Amino acid sequence: MMNRQDASTDQPSASPVPDILQVDQAIQAFQAVEHVYSAAIREVQTKLEILSDEFSLSADHNPIHHIVTRVKAPASIAAKLQRRGFDLSVRSARRHLSDIAGVRVICQYIDDIYMIADLLLAQDDIHLIRQTDYIKRPKPNGYRSLHLIISVPVYLARRKEQVKVEIQIRTIAMDFWASLQHDLAYKLPNEVSTNIFAELRDCADVIADTDRRMQKLNNLIASQTQAACPRDELS
Repeated sequence: MMNRQDASTDQPSASPVPDILQVDQAIQAFQAVEHVYSAAIREVQTKLEILSDEFSLSADHNPIHHIVTRVKAPASIAAKLQRRGFDLSVRSARRHLSDIAGVRVICQYIDDIYMIADLLLAQDDIHLIRQTDYIKRPKPNGYRSLHLIISVPVYLARRKEQVKVEIQIRTIAMDFWASLQHDLAYKLPNEVSTNIFAELRDCADVIADTDRRMQKLNNLIASQTQAACPRDELS
């Protein structure tokens, strides 16, 4: 769940490579604020679960298949800051990293993705920072998903904080491909062969085509159902 901030705020620091003691101190500092990001995830998850409960009662299908959450481990935060050349501090992490708190929403159909995104962003305490549509514009390897970087208020004992959360919304098929590709990435050599890269992309395209066909089938069935059972009878 990784996204970069605007170039104007994403310039690496010129500080020297930190030693082991600095890294250890940074990890301890990140652990001290980990609960803030966990709280932000709970806020977003609760909003999504409320939407899911409402659809379960009032709609013919629930667009949210399941939800997965995670807070990036302090060691991973420190490692990412090091790779990018940023200072090892909580302030630096909050400024430069958007994926410390992550929520993945798995939907059944492509249209469900955009519906859930619209409903979530319509809530007045959710602020959209950035939206990246990898469904309409897939990554070179074929990765597809809708990414939202939002800020959500977290109410603590003595203060309120706006905390960034990355939300990935994708279909079951997109998640299937992404999970296997992530697993394969650890097994692949540093220089991925052209054949392997092409095969991964081809699999992604096949899965995307299946997603589109399933969406068309769902739309067709829904239209036939409405035609067979007028709205007055449904009510």
